[in-house]
Amino acid sequence: MERDELECFLILAEELHFGRTAERMRLSRARVSQLIQRLERRVGAQLFVRTSRRVTLTSLGRQLRGDLEPHHRAIEAALARAAASARGIDGVLHVGFANPLAGEIVLKTAEALRAAHPGLAVEICEVPLSNPYGQLRKGEFDVQLTELPVREEDLGEGPTLLTETRTLAIASSHPLSKRDAVSVEDLASVRLLTIDGELSNYRLERHVPTHTPRGRPIGRGPAITNMQEALMLVAGGKGALLAAAHAATYYARPGVAYVPLADSDPVGYGLVWRVGDNTSAIKAFARTATDMVQKMTLGVRD
Repeated sequence: MERDELECFLILAEELHFGRTAERMRLSRARVSQLIQRLERRVGAQLFVRTSRRVTLTSLGRQLRGDLEPHHRAIEAALARAAASARGIDGVLHVGFANPLAGEIVLKTAEALRAAHPGLAVEICEVPLSNPYGQLRKGEFDVQLTELPVREEDLGEGPTLLTETRTLAIASSHPLSKRDAVSVEDLASVRLLTIDGELSNYRLERHVPTHTPRGRPIGRGPAITNMQEALMLVAGGKGALLAAAHAATYYARPGVAYVPLADSDPVGYGLVWRVGDNTSAIKAFARTATDMVQKMTLGVRD
């Protein structure tokens, strides 16, 4: 059976109208009639009963339709999967997110991407605070939405997708918690919690600076490995923590105050992947994430 015969038969079996079938196939009515007649000669019997008023399937036509439809759908699905694979937008994409705000964006992006590329499954997981690039380097993540900049020779980064201001998470009993805002110079009066893990010097200095801009030393508090541990120590007065503005929403808890850091550079977020692995799937995710960020209403955005 020729493919045009197959498609013509199935469409006519659905429409039961030669004119509508011709329109859907972008053929003339005469060509539709020729294809059906050719198929009937191949089968050796009529598949349709044609009158001046209606077209109906014969019992043999109904049988052939029932036998052919599942195989036709399978062929179409197989062709769609092959086309998606050829474009590199098929399979599973593992995406990491650095914090709850990034996770919300990644989740919404995954949902939108599923509709555009049904052959691409997206699995998401949080990036450990103490080892921000380890899983990406090991191939457990294909791409992750994380804080920028990333100055790692083996990792590439995309443009900044969004920014937000920084805050100081501090015990509610501390004098600085009563202010509307604090400056980076005020950090000389607190002990900052440090991060216990594999962090590059530039990233550690960003999160736990050793001196204020005027050169005053900033004290060091206990080392932490995750955000919940950090908040427990902050509430207990064991130290303070530099955090992004979204933390006040996602990590609100008794005993912890979030005070805007007025003169600090904002926090930027973007996608990061292994150098050389910027695949079509990652590019599709990046395009969708960019669109998603533009559509979302983020109260923490500048």
